[in-house]
Amino acid sequence: MGTNLVAKKQYSIPFIVWIIAGTIIPLASIAYYGFTSRDGGFTLNNVLAMFRHDHLQALGLSLLLAFISTLICLLIAFPMAMILRESKYGKQGFLIFVIILPMWMNFLLRTMAWQVLLERQGVINAVIAAIGLPRQEMMNTPGAIVLGMVYDFLPFMILPIYNTVSKIDNHLIEAAYDLGARKSMVYTRVILPLSVPGIVSGITMVFIPALTTFVISNMLGGGKINLIGNIIEQEFTVNSNWYLGSGLSLVMMVFIIISMLALQKFDKTGGANLI
Repeated sequence: MGTNLVAKKQYSIPFIVWIIAGTIIPLASIAYYGFTSRDGGFTLNNVLAMFRHDHLQALGLSLLLAFISTLICLLIAFPMAMILRESKYGKQGFLIFVIILPMWMNFLLRTMAWQVLLERQGVINAVIAAIGLPRQEMMNTPGAIVLGMVYDFLPFMILPIYNTVSKIDNHLIEAAYDLGARKSMVYTRVILPLSVPGIVSGITMVFIPALTTFVISNMLGGGKINLIGNIIEQEFTVNSNWYLGSGLSLVMMVFIIISMLALQKFDKTGGANLI
C-alpha cells in the first residue's frame, strides 16, 4: 500500500513541475511587476490605473463586445446542440466533425481569412457590388470584431451544451409530453434547466477569451478599436512597461475570477430557479 502511494506521488512530479513552471511562476512574476514601480518600490498605481478614463472606456467596450458575441454564440449553439442530439449517429458524427474542423486550422489563419472576406475589395463586397448595391465598410468596425469572435469561439459553446443535452434522459421528455406539456414548455421547463451546466461551461469558455482577446481586435479592428486586451498587450510589447501591463492584468484576473465564481453559483442554483 505504501509502495503504491509513493509510486503515485512520483508520477505526479512532472505535473507539479509543469504547474509551477507554467502557472505559479508566471503569476508570481505578474504580481511582482504589478505592485512594483519603475524605481523598485511598492505601489498601487499600476492597479489603480485601470480606473483611468481611457482604460475604463476600453474595458467597457470589451465587456460589451464580449457579451454580444457570447449571446450570439449561445443563440446559435443551443439549437445546434439540439439538432446534434436528435440526429442519427452517423450524421451526428459528421456534424461534429464539421464543427471542429475549423479548429484544426491555425487561429491566426482563420482570423486572416475574415480579413479577405470583409475588406472593401473582398469577397463579400464583391458579391454586394455584383447585385448592384454599394460596397460596405465592414473592416475596422466593432461588428467585424464580434463576427471574428463568434466564428472563432462558437465551437467552445456548442460542444459543452451538446455534451450536456445528449445526456438528458428521453424518458423525462416523453413524460412531460404525456403529462400534457407543449413543446415550448418541454424546452423551458425540462430541457433548458437540465442544460444549465453545459450553458455555464460554454459561456465561461467564450466570454473570458472574448473579454481578453487582442489578436482578433488587432486584425479585424485594424488597430483603430482598442479593447482592454489591446492596451495590456501594447504596454508589454510596444511601451515595454511591464509594470503597468502587469497591474492591468491583475485587475482583469480578479474580474475574470469573480465572473467565473458568479457563473458557477448560477450553475448550482440556476436549474432549480428555472423549474
